Amino acid sequence: MGRDPVLLRLTVRTHPYFISLEGGEGVGKSTQARRLAEALRARGLDVLLTREPGGSPGAEAIRSLLLEGDANRWSPGAEALLFAAARADHVAKTIDPALARGQWVICDRFVDSSRAYQGIAGEVGDAAIQNLHRIGSGGRLPDRTLVLALGDAAAAARADVRDAGRPDRIGGRDARFHARVAEAFRAIAHGDPDRVRLIDANGSEEQVTERLLAALSDLLS
Repeated sequence: MGRDPVLLRLTVRTHPYFISLEGGEGVGKSTQARRLAEALRARGLDVLLTREPGGSPGAEAIRSLLLEGDANRWSPGAEALLFAAARADHVAKTIDPALARGQWVICDRFVDSSRAYQGIAGEVGDAAIQNLHRIGSGGRLPDRTLVLALGDAAAAARADVRDAGRPDRIGGRDARFHARVAEAFRAIAHGDPDRVRLIDANGSEEQVTERLLAALSDLLS
């Protein structure tokens, strides 16, 4: 006798997935991470919303070291090491336990941010970042990474409104650096199309959320 199709759908939907949202400054990641978590909860899924750097006590302690102070407080290599340490604690203490409990995990930034910011734009090297990630976090990757993409001028305007003229030490870097970050995210998406999807961040918050849900349709079916 075949399985009830309704029960089959429920079985698929309750499989836990790890989703990361990525992108440069001002593209709306944090807003969309919250909206996506709410939309998935409305569908009956158990969802943990977390962030990087942070998401666990150890990682939150490192967050302040990374985001506060002068722009040149850390070299790109030192930043990469600090991010890798924070991520290792985050994965071990928060992400892996949540997935083991059957929760979906929505993370505002993950390793692809380190690849884009420190690895490519900061010239530490993409391979070096991935090696650190294998050492610290066992190479854990999201099941789906959604990269929000917005034109440089529009992203800068949104970031200015968000930060009210007081960006953190990474967000406050010059336009050339952030242009390299945006290009790095596009390259990451093109290099791993099965996992990483580029999402148009133009339009209303509701429109962008619908695009994110569409990019997860295969995981929700």
